[in-house]
Amino acid sequence: MEQILEFLPFLIPLVIIQFALFGYTLYHILTHKNYKIGNRILWLIVTIVFMNFVGPILYFILGKEDS
Repeated sequence: MEQILEFLPFLIPLVIIQFALFGYTLYHILTHKNYKIGNRILWLIVTIVFMNFVGPILYFILGKEDS
């Protein structure tokens, strides 16, 4: 239990950033119609399955259409 408490000051901001990035990614996917690769359903699945930074980062690198 002590080990978890030692990492808590680092983990709390990391979790907040992760959920903020996840929320912004979902918002962006649901409000835009054009994607470089794939479609809305594909990016929703990728973002939800790989929620821990990987899915949102993949979306912004590979899926987000610059417009």
